Amino acid sequence: MKKNYRNFVVAAAFASILTVVGSNIVGAQEYDLVITGGRVIDPETGLDAIRNVAIQDGRIAAITETPLKSAKTINAEGLIVSPGFIDVHTHSYFMPGQRLQAHDGVTTGLEMESGILPVAAWYDIQAKEGRLINYGVAVSWTYARIIAMTLEMPPVEPNFTWYQKAYNYTNWVTEVSTLEQQNVILSHIQKGLDEGAVGIGVNSGYAPGAGGKELMAVWKLAAKNKVPISTHLREWSMVDPLSSVEGTNTVIGLAMTTGARTNICHVNSTGLGDGARMVEQLTAARARGLDIHAEAYPYGIATLPIASSIVGFDREKFMQRIGVDFNAVRLLAKQRDIKDEPDLRAEQKSDPGQPIILTYLNENDPKHEKILAASVTSPWMGIASDAIPVTMPDGSFLQTDIWPLPKDALSNPRSAGTYSRFLGRWVREKRALDWPQAIAKITLIPAKLFEDMVPQMDRKGRLQVGMDADVTVFDPETIIDHATIDNSVAPSTGVKFLLVNGEMVIENGIMNTKVHPGQPIRRTTTQGK
Repeated sequence: MKKNYRNFVVAAAFASILTVVGSNIVGAQEYDLVITGGRVIDPETGLDAIRNVAIQDGRIAAITETPLKSAKTINAEGLIVSPGFIDVHTHSYFMPGQRLQAHDGVTTGLEMESGILPVAAWYDIQAKEGRLINYGVAVSWTYARIIAMTLEMPPVEPNFTWYQKAYNYTNWVTEVSTLEQQNVILSHIQKGLDEGAVGIGVNSGYAPGAGGKELMAVWKLAAKNKVPISTHLREWSMVDPLSSVEGTNTVIGLAMTTGARTNICHVNSTGLGDGARMVEQLTAARARGLDIHAEAYPYGIATLPIASSIVGFDREKFMQRIGVDFNAVRLLAKQRDIKDEPDLRAEQKSDPGQPIILTYLNENDPKHEKILAASVTSPWMGIASDAIPVTMPDGSFLQTDIWPLPKDALSNPRSAGTYSRFLGRWVREKRALDWPQAIAKITLIPAKLFEDMVPQMDRKGRLQVGMDADVTVFDPETIIDHATIDNSVAPSTGVKFLLVNGEMVIENGIMNTKVHPGQPIRRTTTQGK
């Protein structure tokens, strides 16, 4: 009997006892908090009904039709009460970005694609500064590759600024590693796992020079340690050779031959115009029993460093392989579009690590919307934001805990609006999914990426007795995103209440700026051994 099933049986039995025995037991205790009269949706048990939910000591203590006593009550009539949303692909872990994500309903944000090094130092920084939502990180293959192959780089630091500096060099991007370098890469990854990383992040789309032998060794290490591996496709194009279709088959092969649980990041953006075909490939692989997962975001815009390999093609090849012209590239901090190829090359030379926004799909074009819908509405695929840090016009990251954000702060709209956009536009307006299906895609499905691997995540993404009290209470009639490319940090609206480990982060739509209830999500050093 699997662990999650045992947890469910115990929780369901406890909830049943509370309901069946009656109000004498339920009413006898006064809880820390009770959410009354909301439409409670739990995607694992299939519960979808009006219920009262009691919170005690950071956990869900009761779910019942019976009235409950509490020191504090939330009236959730007309609202949906959901497990807190889980983002398995966010690069925005400073407090300004976490506040945007909280307004978007997120209670747990994990940096799984790029990851970080050193892992222990990263966790220490988050704990010292305090975080609004739960946080965790994968160990970074990319950082390990830079350490092993680019000796000119300064000592590694657990931040994106260090990573941006690496774009002043090209060998880690374009060259195949030697066996000696591979051993260094693997040793750094293993050290990060020993320090509690929740998986391995393989951002191979930004280092396409990596060979199959190196990638195979990394996938084997993931399987040995029993951790998920989250990857950006190495191949990233609409035309062969080295197309996204080919890249998908590469990852399927790695997952199949090693047995490592594998998550493919942002199928919508790496798939480009072939996103629907990628979904077909992955769905077929899963039907054959492959332990493969994926996520997508509901936008046709990507963010990446301007010196990334796919922006290195000449104009003709770029248009052929990516499907757009260079004027689809926007400089994030400078807030202007690239004019032509000479303009692009000048920016790459002067500031190779600066982030850009690349519009690869026109969401108002029915053909492009259909491509995007293939991943966004796939019933087995999770939703993730790929949020980036809040940036200032000088290109620096905003790390100071300030709210509301400065008017000149910048980001990708995904950082503020992914989940509200998905629920407001794709569920309420387009009716592409019903509410239980949609909530599963942003709670249970991402949580199950870590099933039997990271025990803390077994208590996330579920609204059951005994689970962590990470709860999102939102208005299904009003939840919506407001962030745009020109107003990229406008907070979403419609999340009325947000609880993180039982503590109120948002109350009646208003952010509480004095609390920091976020806890680390971290493997123990004995797991996978």
